[in-house]
Amino acid sequence: MGTFKAIRIDKAEKGTTAALAQFDEADLMEGDVTVAVEWSTLNYKDGLAVTGKAPVVRRFPMIAGIDFAGTVEQSSHPAWKAGDKVVCTGWGLGETHLGAYAEKARVKGDWLVRLPDGLSARDAMAIGTAGFTAMLAVLALEKQGLSPKSGPIVVTGAAGGVGSVATAVLGKLGYHVIASTGRLSEAPYLKSLGAAEVIDRNELSGPAKPLAKERWAGGVDSVGSTTLANLLAMTKYGGAIAACGLAAGMDLPASVAPFILRGVCLLGIDSVMCPMAPRKAAWERLARDLDRSKLSEITHEITLGQVIETASNILAGQIRGRIVVKIV
Repeated sequence: MGTFKAIRIDKAEKGTTAALAQFDEADLMEGDVTVAVEWSTLNYKDGLAVTGKAPVVRRFPMIAGIDFAGTVEQSSHPAWKAGDKVVCTGWGLGETHLGAYAEKARVKGDWLVRLPDGLSARDAMAIGTAGFTAMLAVLALEKQGLSPKSGPIVVTGAAGGVGSVATAVLGKLGYHVIASTGRLSEAPYLKSLGAAEVIDRNELSGPAKPLAKERWAGGVDSVGSTTLANLLAMTKYGGAIAACGLAAGMDLPASVAPFILRGVCLLGIDSVMCPMAPRKAAWERLARDLDRSKLSEITHEITLGQVIETASNILAGQIRGRIVVKIV
Protein backbone atom coordinates (compact mmCIF):
# COMPACT_ATOMS: atom_id res chain seq x y z
CA MET A 1 0.00 0.00 0.00
CA GLY A 2 1.23 3.48 -0.85
CA THR A 3 -0.05 6.95 -1.61
CA PHE A 4 -1.31 8.53 -4.81
CA LYS A 5 -2.39 11.94 -6.07
CA ALA A 6 -6.04 12.88 -5.72
CA ILE A 7 -8.31 15.90 -5.47
CA ARG A 8 -9.55 15.68 -1.91
CA ILE A 9 -12.61 17.51 -0.60
CA ASP A 10 -12.86 18.13 3.13
CA LYS A 11 -15.49 19.68 5.36
CA ALA A 12 -14.59 23.20 6.47
CA GLU A 13 -16.00 25.54 9.08
CA LYS A 14 -17.90 27.22 6.26
CA GLY A 15 -18.60 24.89 3.36
CA THR A 16 -15.88 22.68 1.93
CA THR A 17 -12.29 22.86 0.70
CA ALA A 18 -10.74 21.13 -2.32
CA ALA A 19 -7.03 20.49 -2.83
CA LEU A 20 -4.69 18.29 -4.84
CA ALA A 21 -3.11 16.08 -2.20
CA GLN A 22 -1.61 12.67 -1.47
CA PHE A 23 -4.17 10.02 -0.52
CA ASP A 24 -3.37 6.77 1.27
CA GLU A 25 -4.38 3.67 -0.68
CA ALA A 26 -5.29 2.00 2.61
CA ASP A 27 -8.09 4.58 3.00
CA LEU A 28 -9.86 3.60 -0.23
CA MET A 29 -13.41 2.36 0.31
CA GLU A 30 -14.64 -1.21 -0.03
CA GLY A 31 -14.81 -2.74 -3.49
CA ASP A 32 -13.73 -5.86 -5.32
CA VAL A 33 -11.89 -4.14 -8.19
CA THR A 34 -8.98 -1.68 -8.00
CA VAL A 35 -8.44 0.41 -11.13
CA ALA A 36 -5.48 2.48 -12.26
CA VAL A 37 -7.34 5.59 -13.42
CA GLU A 38 -6.04 7.09 -16.66
CA TRP A 39 -8.69 9.61 -17.72
CA SER A 40 -11.65 11.40 -16.16
CA THR A 41 -13.80 14.37 -17.11
CA LEU A 42 -15.09 17.64 -15.73
CA ASN A 43 -18.90 17.59 -15.60
CA TYR A 44 -21.34 20.18 -14.25
CA LYS A 45 -21.83 18.08 -11.11
CA ASP A 46 -18.05 17.95 -10.63
CA GLY A 47 -17.97 21.73 -10.79
CA LEU A 48 -20.59 21.90 -8.04
CA ALA A 49 -18.67 19.43 -5.88
CA VAL A 50 -15.23 20.98 -6.28
CA THR A 51 -16.40 24.56 -5.71
CA GLY A 52 -18.82 23.61 -2.94
CA LYS A 53 -21.60 25.56 -4.68
CA ALA A 54 -24.08 22.74 -3.98
CA PRO A 55 -24.12 19.89 -1.44
CA VAL A 56 -23.09 17.20 -3.92
CA VAL A 57 -20.59 15.55 -1.56
CA ARG A 58 -22.25 13.35 1.08
CA ARG A 59 -19.22 12.05 3.04
CA PHE A 60 -15.81 13.44 4.00
CA PRO A 61 -13.08 13.22 3.07
CA MET A 62 -14.14 12.70 -0.52
CA ILE A 63 -12.20 12.25 -3.73
CA ALA A 64 -14.06 14.23 -6.39
CA GLY A 65 -14.88 13.03 -9.89
CA ILE A 66 -17.98 11.17 -11.07
CA ASP A 67 -16.53 9.08 -13.94
CA PHE A 68 -13.31 7.45 -15.09
CA ALA A 69 -11.68 5.13 -17.59
CA GLY A 70 -8.66 3.02 -16.80
CA THR A 71 -7.08 -0.41 -16.40
CA VAL A 72 -7.91 -3.03 -13.77
CA GLU A 73 -4.99 -3.58 -11.37
CA GLN A 74 -6.56 -6.10 -8.99
CA SER A 75 -9.89 -7.92 -8.97
CA SER A 76 -11.73 -10.52 -6.92
CA HIS A 77 -14.84 -10.04 -9.09
CA PRO A 78 -15.48 -12.91 -11.54
CA ALA A 79 -16.08 -10.61 -14.51
CA TRP A 80 -12.82 -8.70 -14.29
CA LYS A 81 -9.10 -9.46 -14.30
CA ALA A 82 -5.91 -7.41 -14.22
CA GLY A 83 -5.35 -5.65 -17.53
CA ASP A 84 -9.02 -5.23 -18.46
CA LYS A 85 -9.94 -1.80 -19.82
CA VAL A 86 -13.01 -0.41 -18.06
CA VAL A 87 -15.32 2.60 -17.78
CA CYS A 88 -17.20 3.69 -14.67
CA THR A 89 -19.87 6.39 -14.45
CA GLY A 90 -22.34 7.23 -11.69
CA TRP A 91 -23.11 4.92 -8.73
CA GLY A 92 -22.30 7.76 -6.32
CA LEU A 93 -18.68 8.26 -7.41
CA GLY A 94 -17.50 11.61 -6.09
CA GLU A 95 -20.65 11.89 -3.93
CA THR A 96 -20.91 8.93 -1.56
CA HIS A 97 -18.04 6.80 -2.90
CA LEU A 98 -14.44 7.97 -3.37
CA GLY A 99 -14.25 9.17 -6.95
CA ALA A 100 -12.30 9.55 -10.14
CA TYR A 101 -9.89 12.47 -9.67
CA ALA A 102 -7.20 10.14 -8.42
CA GLU A 103 -4.54 7.79 -9.71
CA LYS A 104 -6.41 4.83 -8.16
CA ALA A 105 -10.05 3.92 -7.55
CA ARG A 106 -11.59 0.94 -5.77
CA VAL A 107 -15.15 0.12 -6.80
CA LYS A 108 -17.64 -2.70 -7.12
CA GLY A 109 -17.11 -4.78 -10.22
CA ASP A 110 -20.85 -4.62 -10.90
CA TRP A 111 -20.45 -0.89 -11.57
CA LEU A 112 -17.99 -1.32 -14.44
CA VAL A 113 -18.57 -1.45 -18.19
CA ARG A 114 -15.98 -2.91 -20.54
CA LEU A 115 -14.37 -0.27 -22.75
CA PRO A 116 -16.12 -0.68 -26.14
CA ASP A 117 -14.05 -1.83 -29.10
CA GLY A 118 -12.79 1.11 -31.10
CA LEU A 119 -12.81 3.55 -28.17
CA SER A 120 -9.68 4.55 -26.27
CA ALA A 121 -9.85 5.40 -22.58
CA ARG A 122 -9.50 9.06 -23.59
CA ASP A 123 -12.35 8.72 -26.10
CA ALA A 124 -14.55 7.19 -23.42
CA MET A 125 -14.00 10.15 -21.13
CA ALA A 126 -14.38 12.64 -23.97
CA ILE A 127 -17.86 11.11 -24.02
CA GLY A 128 -18.04 10.66 -20.23
CA THR A 129 -21.14 11.01 -18.09
CA ALA A 130 -22.42 13.89 -20.24
CA GLY A 131 -22.23 11.92 -23.48
CA PHE A 132 -23.56 8.77 -21.81
CA THR A 133 -26.51 10.80 -20.50
CA ALA A 134 -27.10 12.26 -23.96
CA MET A 135 -27.23 8.78 -25.47
CA LEU A 136 -29.63 7.56 -22.78
CA ALA A 137 -31.87 10.46 -23.80
CA VAL A 138 -31.65 9.49 -27.48
CA LEU A 139 -32.48 5.86 -26.62
CA ALA A 140 -35.48 7.02 -24.58
CA LEU A 141 -36.79 9.12 -27.48
CA GLU A 142 -36.35 6.17 -29.85
CA LYS A 143 -38.17 3.87 -27.43
CA GLN A 144 -41.01 6.40 -27.46
CA GLY A 145 -41.23 5.92 -31.21
CA LEU A 146 -39.45 9.04 -32.46
CA SER A 147 -37.38 8.92 -35.63
CA PRO A 148 -35.99 11.50 -38.07
CA LYS A 149 -39.35 11.30 -39.91
CA SER A 150 -41.18 12.49 -36.78
CA GLY A 151 -39.93 16.04 -37.16
CA PRO A 152 -37.35 18.40 -35.63
CA ILE A 153 -35.62 17.65 -32.33
CA VAL A 154 -34.60 20.51 -30.03
CA VAL A 155 -31.47 20.32 -27.86
CA THR A 156 -31.07 22.86 -25.04
CA GLY A 157 -27.75 23.89 -23.53
CA ALA A 158 -26.45 22.73 -26.88
CA ALA A 159 -22.91 24.05 -26.52
CA GLY A 160 -22.43 22.22 -23.20
CA GLY A 161 -21.30 18.64 -22.66
CA VAL A 162 -24.65 16.86 -22.89
CA GLY A 163 -25.88 19.18 -25.61
CA SER A 164 -22.79 18.85 -27.80
CA VAL A 165 -22.91 15.05 -27.80
CA ALA A 166 -26.69 14.98 -28.28
CA THR A 167 -26.39 17.36 -31.22
CA ALA A 168 -23.62 15.29 -32.82
CA VAL A 169 -25.41 11.95 -32.35
CA LEU A 170 -28.84 13.18 -33.46
CA GLY A 171 -27.32 14.96 -36.46
CA LYS A 172 -25.51 11.79 -37.57
CA LEU A 173 -28.72 9.78 -37.17
CA GLY A 174 -30.43 12.12 -39.63
CA TYR A 175 -32.56 14.29 -37.33
CA HIS A 176 -33.25 17.97 -38.04
CA VAL A 177 -31.60 19.34 -34.89
CA ILE A 178 -32.59 22.73 -33.47
CA ALA A 179 -29.81 23.76 -31.09
CA SER A 180 -30.69 26.22 -28.33
CA THR A 181 -27.83 28.15 -26.73
CA GLY A 182 -27.14 31.31 -24.78
CA ARG A 183 -24.00 31.82 -26.85
CA LEU A 184 -25.02 32.50 -30.44
CA SER A 185 -21.33 32.97 -31.25
CA GLU A 186 -21.18 29.17 -31.01
CA ALA A 187 -23.52 28.76 -34.00
CA PRO A 188 -20.71 27.71 -36.40
CA TYR A 189 -19.51 25.14 -33.85
CA LEU A 190 -23.02 23.73 -33.36
CA LYS A 191 -23.67 23.53 -37.09
CA SER A 192 -20.35 21.73 -37.55
CA LEU A 193 -21.63 19.12 -35.07
CA GLY A 194 -24.84 18.58 -37.02
CA ALA A 195 -27.32 21.27 -35.97
CA ALA A 196 -29.63 22.41 -38.78
CA GLU A 197 -30.77 25.52 -36.87
CA VAL A 198 -29.46 27.50 -33.90
CA ILE A 199 -31.82 29.53 -31.72
CA ASP A 200 -31.27 31.90 -28.80
CA ARG A 201 -32.15 30.38 -25.45
CA ASN A 202 -34.12 33.56 -24.69
CA GLU A 203 -36.84 32.17 -26.97
CA LEU A 204 -37.42 29.55 -24.26
CA SER A 205 -36.70 31.51 -21.08
CA GLY A 206 -39.90 33.54 -20.65
CA PRO A 207 -42.96 32.40 -18.68
CA ALA A 208 -44.43 29.34 -20.36
CA LYS A 209 -47.94 29.28 -21.77
CA PRO A 210 -50.02 26.15 -21.11
CA LEU A 211 -49.77 25.46 -24.85
CA ALA A 212 -47.84 27.24 -27.58
CA LYS A 213 -47.26 26.78 -31.31
CA GLU A 214 -46.03 23.26 -32.08
CA ARG A 215 -42.36 23.49 -33.07
CA TRP A 216 -40.69 20.09 -32.52
CA ALA A 217 -41.43 16.40 -32.20
CA GLY A 218 -39.09 15.95 -29.29
CA GLY A 219 -36.11 17.25 -27.41
CA VAL A 220 -33.19 16.69 -25.09
CA ASP A 221 -33.18 19.15 -22.19
CA SER A 222 -30.31 19.69 -19.76
CA VAL A 223 -31.59 23.06 -18.49
CA GLY A 224 -34.86 22.43 -16.64
CA SER A 225 -37.12 25.06 -15.06
CA THR A 226 -38.85 27.53 -17.41
CA THR A 227 -36.92 26.23 -20.42
CA LEU A 228 -38.33 22.74 -19.96
CA ALA A 229 -41.82 24.16 -19.42
CA ASN A 230 -41.58 26.01 -22.75
CA LEU A 231 -40.25 22.92 -24.55
CA LEU A 232 -43.26 20.93 -23.39
CA ALA A 233 -45.70 23.65 -24.43
CA MET A 234 -44.14 23.73 -27.92
CA THR A 235 -43.93 19.97 -28.49
CA LYS A 236 -46.02 18.48 -31.29
CA TYR A 237 -48.88 16.05 -30.70
CA GLY A 238 -47.55 12.70 -29.49
CA GLY A 239 -44.03 14.03 -29.03
CA ALA A 240 -41.62 13.61 -26.12
CA ILE A 241 -38.98 15.53 -24.21
CA ALA A 242 -36.12 13.73 -22.44
CA ALA A 243 -35.14 15.71 -19.32
CA CYS A 244 -31.67 15.14 -17.87
CA GLY A 245 -30.48 18.38 -16.25
CA LEU A 246 -31.23 21.35 -14.03
CA ALA A 247 -28.76 24.07 -15.00
CA ALA A 248 -31.52 26.69 -14.67
CA GLY A 249 -33.18 25.15 -11.61
CA MET A 250 -35.13 22.18 -10.26
CA ASP A 251 -38.56 23.79 -10.55
CA LEU A 252 -40.96 23.09 -13.42
CA PRO A 253 -43.46 25.97 -13.88
CA ALA A 254 -45.59 24.12 -16.41
CA SER A 255 -49.20 22.92 -16.75
CA VAL A 256 -50.71 19.54 -17.53
CA ALA A 257 -52.03 20.85 -20.88
CA PRO A 258 -49.29 19.35 -23.10
CA PHE A 259 -49.83 15.93 -21.50
CA ILE A 260 -53.61 15.74 -21.64
CA LEU A 261 -54.30 17.75 -24.80
CA ARG A 262 -51.37 16.73 -27.02
CA GLY A 263 -50.32 13.42 -25.50
CA VAL A 264 -46.80 14.73 -24.91
CA CYS A 265 -44.50 12.57 -22.78
CA LEU A 266 -41.86 13.80 -20.34
CA LEU A 267 -39.08 11.21 -20.12
CA GLY A 268 -36.83 11.30 -17.06
CA ILE A 269 -33.19 10.40 -17.68
CA ASP A 270 -31.02 9.19 -14.79
CA SER A 271 -27.42 8.24 -15.49
CA VAL A 272 -26.32 7.61 -11.89
CA MET A 273 -28.24 4.46 -10.93
CA CYS A 274 -29.09 3.41 -14.48
CA PRO A 275 -29.31 -0.43 -14.73
CA MET A 276 -26.55 -2.31 -16.52
CA ALA A 277 -28.49 -3.35 -19.65
CA PRO A 278 -29.20 0.21 -20.84
CA ARG A 279 -25.68 1.23 -19.76
CA LYS A 280 -24.14 -1.34 -22.10
CA ALA A 281 -26.58 -0.45 -24.87
CA ALA A 282 -25.74 3.25 -24.58
CA TRP A 283 -21.98 2.65 -24.72
CA GLU A 284 -22.35 0.32 -27.70
CA ARG A 285 -24.40 2.95 -29.52
CA LEU A 286 -21.91 5.71 -28.64
CA ALA A 287 -19.08 3.64 -30.11
CA ARG A 288 -21.14 3.27 -33.30
CA ASP A 289 -23.18 6.46 -33.66
CA LEU A 290 -20.87 9.21 -32.45
CA ASP A 291 -18.56 10.49 -35.18
CA ARG A 292 -15.05 10.28 -33.75
CA SER A 293 -13.97 13.39 -35.68
CA LYS A 294 -16.83 15.32 -34.06
CA LEU A 295 -15.72 14.00 -30.68
CA SER A 296 -12.28 15.55 -31.15
CA GLU A 297 -13.91 18.87 -32.08
CA ILE A 298 -15.85 19.08 -28.82
CA THR A 299 -13.02 18.01 -26.50
CA HIS A 300 -10.51 20.07 -24.51
CA GLU A 301 -7.84 18.45 -22.33
CA ILE A 302 -6.62 19.52 -18.89
CA THR A 303 -4.43 17.93 -16.22
CA LEU A 304 -5.50 16.77 -12.78
CA GLY A 305 -3.79 19.85 -11.34
CA GLN A 306 -6.00 22.17 -13.45
CA VAL A 307 -9.37 20.74 -12.32
CA ILE A 308 -9.91 23.06 -9.35
CA GLU A 309 -9.23 26.27 -11.27
CA THR A 310 -11.42 25.10 -14.19
CA ALA A 311 -14.39 23.97 -12.07
CA SER A 312 -15.87 27.45 -11.66
CA ASN A 313 -15.77 28.02 -15.43
CA ILE A 314 -18.15 25.15 -16.13
CA LEU A 315 -20.66 26.54 -13.62
CA ALA A 316 -20.45 29.93 -15.32
CA GLY A 317 -21.35 28.37 -18.68
CA GLN A 318 -17.95 29.28 -20.11
CA ILE A 319 -17.04 25.77 -21.25
CA ARG A 320 -17.74 24.54 -24.77
CA GLY A 321 -18.26 20.82 -25.23
CA ARG A 322 -16.34 18.33 -23.12
CA ILE A 323 -13.30 18.56 -20.85
CA VAL A 324 -11.16 15.46 -20.40
CA VAL A 325 -8.85 15.20 -17.42
CA LYS A 326 -5.51 13.44 -17.89
CA ILE A 327 -4.85 11.69 -14.58
CA VAL A 328 -1.36 10.31 -15.25
